[in-house]
Amino acid sequence: MKPLKTTYFILLLLLFNNIYAQEKVDHSAWDRILILNVQADGMVDYNGVTKDVAVFYDYFRYLCKISPKESWSNQEKLAYWLNVYNATAMKMIIDDYPVESINDLENPWKRKTFKSEGVRYSLDDIEHDILRKFGDPRIHFLLNCGSMSSPRLWNRAYTSANISEALDERTREFINDPQRNQITSSTVKISQVFEWYKEDFDNNNIDVIDFINQYSTVKINKISKDSYITYDWSLNKKDKVTPITSTNNN
Repeated sequence: MKPLKTTYFILLLLLFNNIYAQEKVDHSAWDRILILNVQADGMVDYNGVTKDVAVFYDYFRYLCKISPKESWSNQEKLAYWLNVYNATAMKMIIDDYPVESINDLENPWKRKTFKSEGVRYSLDDIEHDILRKFGDPRIHFLLNCGSMSSPRLWNRAYTSANISEALDERTREFINDPQRNQITSSTVKISQVFEWYKEDFDNNNIDVIDFINQYSTVKINKISKDSYITYDWSLNKKDKVTPITSTNNN
């Protein structure tokens, strides 16, 4: 009987491992799409994505079919929803491409594009009702809605293995990126992301200035209402360069 019990235990273990593996998300298709069509500077070859649109749509449908499980780690869930947001924004743009801005689309922030377990989500739903509730303001620098002022779209998929490092790296990159922020000893011009989501950064006994100074190579001590750079909503398409030149003086 002993060998039979051992064999039975091994079979159960293999079955459990197989079920567990099936619950994990495979972002490899998204990874390949991003590697092939997103430059190091975050600019996107939308024509390239449209050529591989069947692969992209397959991945998007896959995301809709596999929803977060209780057994997933917090990192797995966060990586899933970040990829969902970025892929949803990409889908909306590709569906109507060519466009000059995501804001050219009809009601882009409220459109229920993503569906999981019978529930439909808009970009606003994913960002405000799910991702912001993770309580980590660094998520704002991993989200990309296809605009020039958005944080750069990383040319890799987020996974449970790389998400912790990515949160730090993408935040540091964004804050020190002269196309998104201009922070020097004499100038403080920062993204409207810090204005729009101020309450997310004013947390854990720190404020926006403290948060920026954790990552900025140049420390700041003051932010005024004139410090915010007007957001550039034009599409982040390959070979386009739009230097930041205007500020929000309202």
